[in-house]
Amino acid sequence: MSNKKLYKSNSDKKLAGVCGGVAEYFDVDSTIIRLAWVLFTLAGGAGIIAYIIAAIVMPNR
Repeated sequence: MSNKKLYKSNSDKKLAGVCGGVAEYFDVDSTIIRLAWVLFTLAGGAGIIAYIIAAIVMPNR
């Protein structure tokens, strides 16, 4: 079992580093995560609330 932890990215960030951190955790391109987050936001606005909560809860690296 891997011992990976989810952190906000310091190097790949646009606002708070949440999407960059999620992309590093899942080892995918951060652009894909950002596009998915925009789709969640456009599909009812839940993406904005989730991003704010993640930015507060996720620790910095």
